[in-house]
Amino acid sequence: MLTNYFKILAPQLTGYVVDVVVKRAENTNIVTPPHRQSDIIVRAIVSRLETMPFTEKVLWCGITLLVLAIISGFFMFLMRQTIIVMSRLIEYDQKNQVFSHYQQLDTNFYKTHSTGDLMNRISEDISRVRMYTGPAIMYVVNLALTISFSIFFMLKASPRLTVVALAPLPILAMTIYFVNTIIHKRSARIQALLSDLTTNAQESYSGIRVIKSFVQEKAMFGFFNVNSEAYKKNALALAKTEAIYFPSIAL
Repeated sequence: MLTNYFKILAPQLTGYVVDVVVKRAENTNIVTPPHRQSDIIVRAIVSRLETMPFTEKVLWCGITLLVLAIISGFFMFLMRQTIIVMSRLIEYDQKNQVFSHYQQLDTNFYKTHSTGDLMNRISEDISRVRMYTGPAIMYVVNLALTISFSIFFMLKASPRLTVVALAPLPILAMTIYFVNTIIHKRSARIQALLSDLTTNAQESYSGIRVIKSFVQEKAMFGFFNVNSEAYKKNALALAKTEAIYFPSIAL
């Protein structure tokens, strides 16, 4: 919460600096515009800066923005240390639980499930679960607080402009839902292909003597090449989708 709060202060102070520089460039008397809509901390900083000369005012504004960025980064570091590190510990416990469960299963289970698939479940699948127990929680909370603070100060500044700025959000939400569905399907496909690829590699390593005895090196290489190309094709398709999607959302 504190991370998002200090992030919101920086744009307000930046707006004040822009107003001061514009008035200076226009050779007009520097009259600071009212900042009743700003945060109490920003108003306190502005009141201190009003009596300073132009150069000192801009300099101290830059220093203040740097300090705000450092404070925000410090609280972000604490949040990541709390949530992300804990998610790693949860991932470690989950992998141990899955491995212990593997050891208790009967032989019929291993006859119907390949070793590569089991390896993929305990590595990639649990890593996906960790994304929900760590980064997902952090980013959801971070986004919710950022939106709340932003809308609050936007409404204080101009309700009409806030409505205009938020008007595209329903379309954006539908677009995000549609693209996220595509990303989820492609991610699931990649997980399945990775399982096949891991199974192929594990069986080739464990049965290398049999493969050499029957001179099947080229055949096994062909299987591995097909699986690799399918995995690469789907991974590149997912990467292209994300390369367009995430920068577009940020803009």
